[in-house]
Amino acid sequence: MTFTNRSAEIYIPENAKKANKIYLAIAAHPDDIEIMAADGILKSFYGSDNGFVAVVTADGGGSARDGRYKDFSDEDMMKIRRAEQKKAAVVGEYSTLYLLNYQSSVIKSPQNISIIEDYVKILKKHKPAVVYTHNLLDKHETHLGVVVKAVQALRALPKSERPPYFYGCEVWRNLDWLPDDEKVRFNLSSGENLQSALLGVFDSQISGGKRYDLATQGRRLSNATYSESHSVDVTRGMSYALDLTPLINDPAVDIADFALSKIDAFKKEAVEKLKKVLL
Repeated sequence: MTFTNRSAEIYIPENAKKANKIYLAIAAHPDDIEIMAADGILKSFYGSDNGFVAVVTADGGGSARDGRYKDFSDEDMMKIRRAEQKKAAVVGEYSTLYLLNYQSSVIKSPQNISIIEDYVKILKKHKPAVVYTHNLLDKHETHLGVVVKAVQALRALPKSERPPYFYGCEVWRNLDWLPDDEKVRFNLSSGENLQSALLGVFDSQISGGKRYDLATQGRRLSNATYSESHSVDVTRGMSYALDLTPLINDPAVDIADFALSKIDAFKKEAVEKLKKVLL
């Protein structure tokens, strides 16, 4: 398989799992996969016939850094983050890892279609049953560039090749505010040690000043506890996603209008509940 970006890399770990059912995640940066797509990683790791494919779109060169990494150049960080992502692929026994190595400015550009073409090639090869990506209400613009291009790539597939499930997940914005009937809930009670190991691989981020490991596990625990106000916790960890499948089932649906409809649903629910207790 060839890609537009000549620096793109395909990495297949020695312990890669061969599988019939594929869970595939399309993310912006190294470590985004492990933050947002734990559901697919766990189902693949513990499922004998399941496999996980990771697609990392950005080169990771512009990350924040401190500590031992504070004087590292962007080129240094790109090398380190690629190596860390490969380590995560080994730990999680991923079937395949794609490192597309695009700059963030290219990902965010509406005019760039080469990324869409790359996504289409990968999707056609693996025919995933489930696709995870960023959510449309994420506050990171590079993440938004990825999810929009992922939608466009899936829409470009023949209907028979589109996955039955397509989810937009939490990274740079929680989704706990969504009305309950709008939330997709992922039970992450199992494999807590594996989850910690995957997040801990990214030393350049953790030692470099961003405790994504603690923040991500804390969010999962918080979601599990605060998901229900009138019952005891039923999971030890939970992540939320927005169901994006309607966007690929009906390509005529406007992406921005779809995102706005979720905000409108939250506004409607919040106001209705408030009015019930107002004099």
